Amino acid sequence: MRNIRLLIEYDGGRYRGWKKPEKDAISASVSDKIIAVLKEMTDDPDVELFGALRTEPGVHAYGQVANFKTNSLLSADEMKSYLNKYLPMDIAIVSVTEVPLRFSAGLNATSKTYLFRYCIDNVAPIFHRNYIVHCHKVPSVDRMRKAARYFLGRHDFRYFSSGKTDKSTIREIYSIDFTEYENEFQITIHANDFLHHMARLIIGTLLEIGYGTYDVEDVRLAFSGDIPPGSLCDPKGLFLKDVTYS
Repeated sequence: MRNIRLLIEYDGGRYRGWKKPEKDAISASVSDKIIAVLKEMTDDPDVELFGALRTEPGVHAYGQVANFKTNSLLSADEMKSYLNKYLPMDIAIVSVTEVPLRFSAGLNATSKTYLFRYCIDNVAPIFHRNYIVHCHKVPSVDRMRKAARYFLGRHDFRYFSSGKTDKSTIREIYSIDFTEYENEFQITIHANDFLHHMARLIIGTLLEIGYGTYDVEDVRLAFSGDIPPGSLCDPKGLFLKDVTYS
C-alpha cells in the first residue's frame, strides 16, 4: 500500500465546495471530481481522498493538500499526467508525491492560510470578476487593522462559525495581514485551523468595520455573542492559499 499526497489548485466557482453536504446527492464538489478520476486511474472503486481543509462553495484554492492510499504501480509523474488529463480544466494537480503511510493531509496540518482579494478601483475588473470582490465603497484599512488585533491569538470562535460541531471551537490566529496594490487590496489570515465559515465571517466583520457599519470594539461583543458578526464575505474573492506541515 502506498500513500500519495496531492497539491491542488481549483476554481471553486461551480462547485459545492471541497466536499458537498451529505444530504446533497446531486451537485458536484471538487473532491467528487478528483475521486471519480482516481477510481479509474487506480482501478479501485473504494479509493478515498482526504483533504486538508473543507473549503466552502465558491471558494477557490491555490494550495489545497489531499492524500489517498493505493496499490497502484504508476509513478508519481504518471499519476500527475493522468489526473490532469482527465480532470476538468478548473481543477489542476500541481504536484504528486509519495509520503509515509502515517501522513494525513488533514490531521498532520499545522497551519492554514486564507487570502481574500478585493478591488478598490472605481471600475469593476471585467476579466477578473470571478476571483475578486469589487468594493463600491473603499473600506478604511486603518479601522480594519485596529480591529484585526482582537482576533489575534487563541479564542473561542463559536460565534464566528455557522457549522454545528461537538468538537472544540477554540482556534488560534497567528496573523492577519493587509497588502495594498495599485487597484487591489488583500487580507491574509494565518491560523492553526478554521471552523466552517470562520474565515468568511472574520473578513466580513473586518469589512463592516472598514465601512463604518460596525465599530472596532464590536469585535469583542461578537466574540461574546452579544451581537452577531458581520455578513459572510463573498466567496469568489476567497482562496485557500496554503497548508503547512511540520
